[in-house]
Amino acid sequence: MTWFVGEFGADVLRRDVVTPTPEFFPGEFHGSDDEVLALIHRVCGWFDVDTDRVTVEFYGDHGERQLSEAMGLTSQWAAAAGHYRRENGRAILGIDRTLAVTPVRMVATVAHELCHVLLLDDGRITGDRADHEPLTDLLTVYFGLGVFSANAAFEYTQTMHRRSTSTLGYLPEPMFGYGLACHAMLRGERKPDWADHLDPNPRAVMKRGLRYLAEHPFR
Repeated sequence: MTWFVGEFGADVLRRDVVTPTPEFFPGEFHGSDDEVLALIHRVCGWFDVDTDRVTVEFYGDHGERQLSEAMGLTSQWAAAAGHYRRENGRAILGIDRTLAVTPVRMVATVAHELCHVLLLDDGRITGDRADHEPLTDLLTVYFGLGVFSANAAFEYTQTMHRRSTSTLGYLPEPMFGYGLACHAMLRGERKPDWADHLDPNPRAVMKRGLRYLAEHPFR
């Protein structure tokens, strides 16, 4: 987090933390490609990434997962929801269109891929850095999108007929929780209101992290 301050400046910390509310996401969202593109443009604005720098590709369909749900099977999913690459001098973001039915995961995925642009395209790190994917996840927290990344990290659903779990990203819920605590402390917040939008697990870890950091501040 302190490295992010040096790379991106402290002004980023004074921005609002983005939450899944009409304040940040006005209007209805039905998951069409046009609506997803509009959502991506909105997220680009929060990361100060010019939309002319990126090309968006959609891939994927409901396929095997949809069949598993229809058959009432217990399932576990950890597939890549997005891809980043450079081609002809442009950043290409591949987004799984099935995420349109889960907007929180869509936002988390787009945020992660845009952080690749900030870190790799802008030459701040190289792709062979061992921790570059977790670092990319953490940067979403620094830019105020951590509520989405933390809530999308793990998902469990259960009905009368099936159970399913899915993971997203490279940091688990506890690490997101502690990262959010560090972010809050850098912002000078001991009891941030935006924490109410977190799922129970990352919120609990964040609260413990805030108590710990109050006694052991980092520099």
